[in-house]
Order: sequence, then structure tokens, then C-alpha cells
Amino acid sequence: MAPDHDSPFTTTPTGDSDDTAVGALGDLYRDGITACRGAFGTDWVDRAREDVEAAYAEARSRPDGAVGRGPQRWYVEIHPEQFRGFVDLVTHPWVVSVCRAVLGPRYEIVELGFDTPFPGAAYQPWHRDFPMPDETRQQRRLTSLAFNLTTVDTVEEMGPFEVAPGTQWDDHADFDHGMFPPASRHPRYQERAVRKYPQRGDISARSALTIHRGTPNVSTVARPVLVLGVDAPGAGNADRHDMAVTRAYWESLPPLVRDHLPVPVVDTLTPIRQKHTIEGLVMGV
Repeated sequence: MAPDHDSPFTTTPTGDSDDTAVGALGDLYRDGITACRGAFGTDWVDRAREDVEAAYAEARSRPDGAVGRGPQRWYVEIHPEQFRGFVDLVTHPWVVSVCRAVLGPRYEIVELGFDTPFPGAAYQPWHRDFPMPDETRQQRRLTSLAFNLTTVDTVEEMGPFEVAPGTQWDDHADFDHGMFPPASRHPRYQERAVRKYPQRGDISARSALTIHRGTPNVSTVARPVLVLGVDAPGAGNADRHDMAVTRAYWESLPPLVRDHLPVPVVDTLTPIRQKHTIEGLVMGV
């Protein structure tokens, strides 16, 4: 169906949705990352950045509101109600089809946040976002996805995301905390390294197990990136997050969202205290 003037979508996946999902599934199992270009209009993305900047200011005003992921690089987790585009994002046809194809029809939305490298952000060490689960190790099955949506048009000076395709399957006992490969393995990732330059409106999806890092931001502007984490049932990443919704917001959500949002419904939201302490320590904060 073509988008109308009120739609935030500028494009939807072309062709048959099954073909779109199969293509993304192939990308994710081969490279560990895939993307949909021009998924949203730039006006929609600019509003998203307003919400991100407001949430960042609030988070930095209190203890544990933001966690460091390297010098001048911060991560903040937020509640869905803090992001006006939440429903648009999680009901986007490409997002829904990729979630169903990779994680199954009962996929669960477990994380909403953003990562911001400010001017002065340095190289991160090569890493994955959490240790490899047994299902991946033993059955070669991906049980979670991280969707990223940039809020700026990315250029080299901003410190683009760098990924080593195909490394979602790397399984070595010498990874520190199960996440950080030793320096002896870095040449493998450097040889495979690909930098990504998404523009406003693009969405990517990746396995958070794919080895990646942030690069130096030598520009004069920040590069906020929205993060949506989605699990297969039982993957367990929800334990690392504290999203909730108010009762009135829950009742306003369409079934397509409620059916995949296993979060507490509360009378009043409590600001989220960040939990990613290991990442901050290892990344030199």
C-alpha cells in the first residue's frame, strides 16, 4: 500500500514481503547485518532526534542515567513513551517482516535506547554486545536482533559504525566477559572491517553478536543512533533492561505492538538506571 501524506514512511519493502524477509535473513546469517534504505522521512527522523536529545539531557541530570561506552560516548535506555515514533518504528513493515523471519512470530521487543558518540569519541575495542547464547553456539540460530536508526546523515568525520561481517559465529573461550576478543584476534576483524554511512531514514538490523566497534568522532557534531532490541522467546535479554509503559499508553497501543511488548504496565514511570557496567569498564570509561 502506498504511504499517504501523514505516513512517516518514505518507502516500504519492494516486492513480495516473503522475498524481502528471505533476503534479510540471508544477509543476517551470512554477514550479521542488513538494512532498509529510506524507511522513514527526514522530518520524522528530525523529530526522533528531538526526543533523543531531550532524553539524553534528562538522563545526564541524574546518577546512572547514562552509561559510558568509551570516551565521549554514552548509551541511554528509555521507555517507549519517551519516543513519539515508537509505534511507527515497531510496526514498520520491514521491521516486522525481519523480526518474524529471524525470531519467529512471537518475537519480543525488549530494549529501546540510543548510543551517542560526541566529538572526541575514540575507537572502541572490537566487541559484541553480550556473550554468545547456547542456541547460537549449538544450533547456529540467531535469537536476537538490534535495529539501528541514525538521527543524522553520517559522514566519515562523525566516527561511523564499523562492523566485521560474518563474525557473529566466532566462538572463542578467550573473549573477555564473552564479549571482547583479545588483541591477538584483532587483525582478523580489521581485515574484514566495513564502515557504515547510513542517512536519515535508513534502518539497519544486525546480530549484536557480530563483532563491531565505534570509530573516532573528529567532527563538531554528535551522532545519535536509536537502538531497538528484539528477542526470540526465551532469549533472556529482557533481564538486562527495564522498559515499562503506563496504563493509558498501553491501552492506546495497537495489538501488533502489545502482542510483542512484554513489559510491566505501571501507574507511573520510573527513570531507568543503566546496567551496562562491564562495557563501560572495558571500554575505558
